[in-house]
Amino acid sequence: MTYRAPVKDQLFCMKELAGLDQIAQIPGFEDAGIETAQAVLEESAKFNEGVVAPLNWSGDQDHGSWDNGVVRASKGFKEAYRLLAEGGWQGLQQPAEFGGQGLPKTIGAACIEHTTAANLSFSLCSILTGGAIEALLVAGSDELKTRYIPKMIEGAWTGTMNLTEPQAGSDLALVRSKAVKQDDGSYRISGQKIFITYGEHDMSENIVHLVLARTPDAPEGVKGISLFVVPKFLVNEDGSNGKRNDVYCASIEEKLGIKASPTAVLVFGDDKGEVGAGAIGHIVGEENRGLEYMFIMMNAARFDVGVQGIGVSERAYQQAVSYAKDRVQSRPVDGSQPGSAAIIHHPDVKRMLMTMRSLIEGARAMAIVGAAAYDTAHHHADKAVAKQAQSVYEFLVPLIKGFSTENSVEITSLGVQVHGGMGFIEETGAAQYYRDSRILPIYEGTTAIQANDLVGRKTSRDGGALAKAIAAQIADTEGQLAVRDSVQAKNLAKRLKAGREAFLQVVDFVVANVKTKPNAVFAGSVPYLMLTANLVSGWQLGRALLVAEDRLKAGEDADFMKAKIATASFYGDHILPRIGALRDSILEGGDSVTAMALDSF
Repeated sequence: MTYRAPVKDQLFCMKELAGLDQIAQIPGFEDAGIETAQAVLEESAKFNEGVVAPLNWSGDQDHGSWDNGVVRASKGFKEAYRLLAEGGWQGLQQPAEFGGQGLPKTIGAACIEHTTAANLSFSLCSILTGGAIEALLVAGSDELKTRYIPKMIEGAWTGTMNLTEPQAGSDLALVRSKAVKQDDGSYRISGQKIFITYGEHDMSENIVHLVLARTPDAPEGVKGISLFVVPKFLVNEDGSNGKRNDVYCASIEEKLGIKASPTAVLVFGDDKGEVGAGAIGHIVGEENRGLEYMFIMMNAARFDVGVQGIGVSERAYQQAVSYAKDRVQSRPVDGSQPGSAAIIHHPDVKRMLMTMRSLIEGARAMAIVGAAAYDTAHHHADKAVAKQAQSVYEFLVPLIKGFSTENSVEITSLGVQVHGGMGFIEETGAAQYYRDSRILPIYEGTTAIQANDLVGRKTSRDGGALAKAIAAQIADTEGQLAVRDSVQAKNLAKRLKAGREAFLQVVDFVVANVKTKPNAVFAGSVPYLMLTANLVSGWQLGRALLVAEDRLKAGEDADFMKAKIATASFYGDHILPRIGALRDSILEGGDSVTAMALDSF
C-alpha cells in the first residue's frame, strides 16, 4: 500500500499547538517558521514516500545476511541511506558548525515520523546515529567532536549505542565489559554486547560505537561505568579510515519484527582486528560518568522511539482505511444500501478506525508539543523560561515513549482486525506493522522503566508540583471548551474535567505513598503513565478542537477542520473514559497485584 505522509496534520500541530512562530523567534531559529517547516516536510514526504517506503515489504521478506562477521543490509537499503545522507536528512537538527542544518526538533521530529512510517527497520540506523551525535555534542571533547561528528552528520559514518550484555539487560549496574587505560591515553575495551541495532552493516564507511565499560578500579554499580567511543575502523590523522579495530559481529538475531534492521552480538577484544587484542577506544568525558552521558543518548532515543510508535501506527491506519474502503462485505445495518457495501460503512469498523486515528493524532500532538519544549529549553535566551521548558520536556518524554508505543501495538492490532482474515495473511502487509510495533514498548527502556521514571523523578521528587501545574493548564482549556456553543466542545470539557480530577487523585496518592507503600505505588506505575498520557493527549486534542471550530467559522479548510473536530470528539467519548478505570486500579488495586504467593504462579 502507498504511504502518504500526514504533512497537513503535522503543520497544524506545529502552528496551532506547539507555537512554531514563537520557536522561530529564538535566536538561531529565525528562518524556521511555518513556511520553512512546510517546505522541509514536503521534501521529507517526497523522499520517504518515493525511496524509503517501497523497501519496507521487501526488507521484511529478504532482510540481509551475516557471513563470518560481515553483515549485508537488505537490498536497496545501502542506496537509500546514501540518498538520505546526500539529502541532508541526517543533519537536519544538528549544529551548522559541524555541517548540520540547525533546524529545531519541532520540525525534525515530524520528519522522523515520516521515515519510521515509511520503513521502521531502515529508520533505526539514522535515529541511533542522531542519538550518538547528541551524546558527543554534550559530553565529548573538542577532539572527539571534530573527529567524529561531521562524518556522522554527513552520513559517511553511522553510530550505535552499546549498553546491554547477556547478564545485564536494563540493570546496567551489572555491566562487566572492561576498559584498561593505555600509556597514550586510549583504552583497550573487551567484553560482549548484545541487541546492538545496526551494530554491523555495509551501509556506511565506518561505524562509531558508544560503549559502556568499567575501568579496573571502578566502583561497583552504576557509579563505576564509563563511556567510550570505539570505531569499527580507527581514524587516521587526516580523517580517513585506518586499521580495523578489534570489534567483531559474532551473529545477528532472528526477530519477531523489524527484520531488516540487523541486531548484532558484538565481541570486543577477541583479537579479530588489526590492532591486537582489545578494541581501541577513547573516553567520552570523565571516568565513571558514563551512565550520565549515555542517558543523553537514551533520552533522545526514547523520544524518537515514541515518534516511531506514531509512525508505524499511521502506516497501519492508512492501510486499514484503504482496505476498508475497498473490501465489500455485508449490508449496512441501517439499510442505507440495498446490498453489500464496503466495510467502512459498518459501525464497528468505523469505531476501530476512529480509535486508531484519534490515538495517533493525540500522540502526535503531544510529541510535537514536547519537541517545542525541547527547543525552548535548549535555545531560549531567558534561563527561567528555558528551565521551565526543560521540566515540561522531561515530564513528557516518558509519556511520549510509553503511551505512543503501547498504543502502537493496539493500533496495529486493530489494523489487522479491520482486514479480518486477510490481516492474518502476510502478503497484505498488515501483520508486518503489528510485528514491527511489538519491539517499541520494550527497547530504550520498557514501559515500566518509563513509568518508574515518571513516578520517581517526574512526580514524587517535587511533590507533584509540575504535574499539578500541567493540570491547571488543562483546567484552563476545559473552561474555554465549556463556554463554547457546540455539543462537541461541551462534552469534551466534561470528559477532560473528569480525567483531570482523576489524575490529581492519583498524583496525591503517588506523592503520599511512594516512600511508605512503594509496592502499592509502583504496582500502578504503568497505569499511571497511561492515564497521564491519555489526559495530556486529550488536552492537546481539546486545544485542537478550539482552533478547528474557529477556523471552520472563518470558512478555512472545512473538510480538514470538521475531521479534526470529529476526531477530538471521538477521543473524548471513547478514549478519555479509560482514565476512570485506570484511576480505580491504581488507588484500589495495589494489594491484589502482590497478593499471590510466589509458589502459586
